[in-house]
Amino acid sequence: MPIVTLTTDWIQDDYYTGAIKGKLISACPDLNIIDISHKIPVFNTARAAFVIKNSFYHFPEGTVHLICVNTEPSAGESLLAIEYNGHFFIGNDNGMFGLIFKEQPSKITELGPAPAEGPESFISLDIMVQGACHIVKEGGLGGLGKERAGYERTIPRRATIEQDVINGSVIYIDSYHNAITNITKELYERIGKGRQFEIALQSNYYRLNRINKTYGETSVGELLVLFNSLDLLEVAINKGNAAELLNLNNSSTIRIKFSDKKKGK
Repeated sequence: MPIVTLTTDWIQDDYYTGAIKGKLISACPDLNIIDISHKIPVFNTARAAFVIKNSFYHFPEGTVHLICVNTEPSAGESLLAIEYNGHFFIGNDNGMFGLIFKEQPSKITELGPAPAEGPESFISLDIMVQGACHIVKEGGLGGLGKERAGYERTIPRRATIEQDVINGSVIYIDSYHNAITNITKELYERIGKGRQFEIALQSNYYRLNRINKTYGETSVGELLVLFNSLDLLEVAINKGNAAELLNLNNSSTIRIKFSDKKKGK
């Protein structure tokens, strides 16, 4: 059964969600429609990109992912359908795709204008549904629209490196209010080389010198850091609300300073 996923900045019970699902099922009756998220903050393409990037590859190849976040194109933007790693993505070319894809996609197609009889203020209902059903029925992007060589690229925030120091930032607050950073396990191991370290949060107000493997290694209510399932350094409080209690947001910084001593010495 063909799969189409929905990621939107609507709320779950908004009529937009019902309308687009109804339109999809009417046009492609055999679809299996899966909700990834309807809790993306309004117009927040960076958060949408993070959610899609870290969830799409768990779906079967051939899945079509509709990204209905900030979908109304501004001047110079277009709706695109993209094939990448066996998956298909439809969304606005506003820089979001540059945050999702690591390599150049296999194919990029610019979607045409909405039908004359369609609502101009709700293009997801026509152009995106039309594109999704075309991909499902035809098995790809062929004949869907004009091919494009590229898309708008937004460079993701990356951790920076100084001598013996990694400077990172919070890039995502999850549903448990844990703060996920852009410091990867690979970067930590490559720069740290098994040395002792100190992690500083909020301008050195909070300091840690241990990275957990699980949340339960730390007492309830205590601050901790660990590498999560994405291999990204995460700041948490065991059974607590780290983002709120530590006043962490997407502009907060985290700093790892390594010493000259090896661990255990």
